[in-house]
Amino acid sequence: MSTFGLDEDQRQIQDSMRRFAADKMRPIARDCDEKALIPDDFLAGSWNLGLAANIIPEKYGGYASARSVLNNAIMAEELAYGDLSLAAAVMAPYLFVLPVLEMGSEAQKETYLPGFCGDAYTTGTLAVMEHAVGFNTGNLRTTALRRGNRYVLNGSKCLVPLANRARHLIVVASTVPGGGPEGVEAFIVDRSSKGVTIGEKEKNMGINALDTFSIDFQDCQVDMECRLAGLDYARLIACSRIALAAAAVGVASASKDYCVNYAKERIAFGQPIASRQAIAFMLADMAIEIDCCRLLNWKAAWTADQNDNPLRLAHISKLYAAEQAFKISDYGISILGGHGLIREYPVEMWFRNARSFAMLEGMLMA
Repeated sequence: MSTFGLDEDQRQIQDSMRRFAADKMRPIARDCDEKALIPDDFLAGSWNLGLAANIIPEKYGGYASARSVLNNAIMAEELAYGDLSLAAAVMAPYLFVLPVLEMGSEAQKETYLPGFCGDAYTTGTLAVMEHAVGFNTGNLRTTALRRGNRYVLNGSKCLVPLANRARHLIVVASTVPGGGPEGVEAFIVDRSSKGVTIGEKEKNMGINALDTFSIDFQDCQVDMECRLAGLDYARLIACSRIALAAAAVGVASASKDYCVNYAKERIAFGQPIASRQAIAFMLADMAIEIDCCRLLNWKAAWTADQNDNPLRLAHISKLYAAEQAFKISDYGISILGGHGLIREYPVEMWFRNARSFAMLEGMLMA
């Protein structure tokens, strides 16, 4: 990684995800956004990529290659270049599989991981976000208090992706109210458990096609065996932020590439608008910031792969990528002028999606 180049495996991941995004995602992205629906046949086709089985060891039914946060960040960027909602759906199994794989007990791995190695699209999900102004991952309102040999969950989560499809979800909750990040634990919860109520599909400004839900927990009892005993909460949040930052780079790159082509083809006063200084400066700024965001993201991912604490770099990467994705997608609106606000053009959809990154936590996992 110190050479700033990708190895052969990483280039293959990049190329295959780029082709899938171009062939399978981009052509349906607008229709999915308009209908607020991801087709089942798309999910079935995405399962053929083998993303879940490829990270699960053979002893649990998969055909694992080495775990790599950087590889998953590369994947998230390329898929989000196709469409953010569809990318989140494709990578949703990681929200459950990766925490269990890295932090679960042997019994939990044997119980849950084989279910992600079948022939049909299967997903779990992760419940992190809560209804709170300035939500802080280290200050959770959802509690899990121990009573005998069980924990009792109370609270609510929001923006939980594909909760309607996931049989199991990982819920992060505070076992020491007011205890900060050190008092956070994670629990595997069956969606059909007593005390779990999944709300109506949320109506969001962006990521319209992706099904997200609020979930209420009212005296939901969870066995001790369902606690992720090896939870590294800082790493969990860091890997999520790395994936979100990578996806932000993908959305920003989509807007930049579209605007470059548009500016070359759009003729005003006898010249392509790309020749206008104001437009050229915006395009240059877009390209510069995308490269900066990508390198910062790769550094955070590489740090995670070295088993160093990546939380600081992951936070910086996500914060910077979120800000730049919003700015770059806003430039996209400006470059297209009046066309930028017309739904026939994709830049307004990318603008709405890019705005989401400033608030999202736990939506993707690398």
